[in-house]
Amino acid sequence: MGKELLFKSLRHEKTERAPWVPFAGVHAGKLLGYNATEVLTDKDKLFESLMEVNKFYQPDGQPVLFDLQVEAEILGCDLKWDEISPPTVSSHPLQTEKRIPCDCKIPTKEDGRLPIILEVMKRMKKEVGDHTALYGLITGPFTLASHLRGTEIFMDMFDDEEYVKQLLEFCVKVGKAMTDYYIEAGMDVISFVDPLVSQISPRHFKSFLSTPYQTLFDYCREKGVFSSFFVCGDATKNIEVMCQTKPDCISIDENIDIVEAKKITDLYDVTIGGNIQLTITMLHGNQQDNMKAVLDIIEGCQTTKNLIISPGCDMPYDCPPENVIAVGQAVRDYEKTKKALENYQAQDLSEIEIELPDYNSLDKPLVEVFTLDSTTCAACGYMMNVCNEVYNENKGVFDLKEYRFTIKENIARCMKLGVKHLPSLYINGKLKWSSIIPNKKELFDEIKKYK
Repeated sequence: MGKELLFKSLRHEKTERAPWVPFAGVHAGKLLGYNATEVLTDKDKLFESLMEVNKFYQPDGQPVLFDLQVEAEILGCDLKWDEISPPTVSSHPLQTEKRIPCDCKIPTKEDGRLPIILEVMKRMKKEVGDHTALYGLITGPFTLASHLRGTEIFMDMFDDEEYVKQLLEFCVKVGKAMTDYYIEAGMDVISFVDPLVSQISPRHFKSFLSTPYQTLFDYCREKGVFSSFFVCGDATKNIEVMCQTKPDCISIDENIDIVEAKKITDLYDVTIGGNIQLTITMLHGNQQDNMKAVLDIIEGCQTTKNLIISPGCDMPYDCPPENVIAVGQAVRDYEKTKKALENYQAQDLSEIEIELPDYNSLDKPLVEVFTLDSTTCAACGYMMNVCNEVYNENKGVFDLKEYRFTIKENIARCMKLGVKHLPSLYINGKLKWSSIIPNKKELFDEIKKYK
């Protein structure tokens, strides 16, 4: 049974195969023709979509919702909604007034969209909970603090450490409350999703996040549920310090080499999950590409112990369902898939013709931001927010362009320019920041060098 297989993996026991966990957030709605806003706000449409995911993708584990704005919305952040992506945070209550959110209440089960979410969790537990492990995804404390404070939090880490720690303590209290609600609703795995962990150094992680995460994972153990630490972006440098907080699992995206990361997680007996490429493979690839991605992960890791196969993050809305089905088939029948792909040849996106700007002849500096998608990736969104703020404050001084990796031509552009990690910021064709978000002063000071 899939649920027990996943539990064995999270208990770090030997498994007959790797468990399969498709992170089908708003993509679930596509299966029934519902847009992202509908599936995130209508309990019946959400439930129907999740049941469709369970039926067609046959997961061993399955998230009920993938939306890192649920808590932020309750705590006063405005959201910008989209038809094919989760909403994004468009305002930060603590951005202009640095204060400890002592007057911010901890979310209750009646706040925001929680009544919808909790009801759907209970319905899913009743319908599929005997054979499918259910994930409750909670916004991690650092990303939640960033939603409340905005990009100013990165300067606060240098200028006011005590404030950041107090803000994170509040976010841990929110995380504990959400954990209680989700466990009560039947969730088997509590996953703290913290994309912005990739934006800080191991030193800052130890200073600010080690204690919060140890607290949260200890709390999950006390409550008798499994825990997962979900990070996006190139968090390679933080894998070890993440392991030291003692989660049952760490989930990573395509920016991280899963084979190398597993060598570290195995030292701490932590299960690792990941990390099929979202765009090149799942969105733009074919069924063979997706099957081959599964084979590559399993062959590279050389074992299915402490390994969960999943997309690198929340799957794109328009991901072809047949690609997701192909992943599941490859996971369940590795040997048969290996034989079927003996003559596999990957598609070559680098053949798409792309003309780069003549960087030496520009009238003014050109800032190019390469993102997974700033509307869905928190780290990408914050990098674009900094760029947009600097751009709006300095009209006409420089040009600004975002290239989203969800578009084939932009993938080819990344290949031609040599972009290795997302998000990355280039000025006049030169890499300036890779998986690190600059503050406004740093960015504008660098731009002025090109005027």
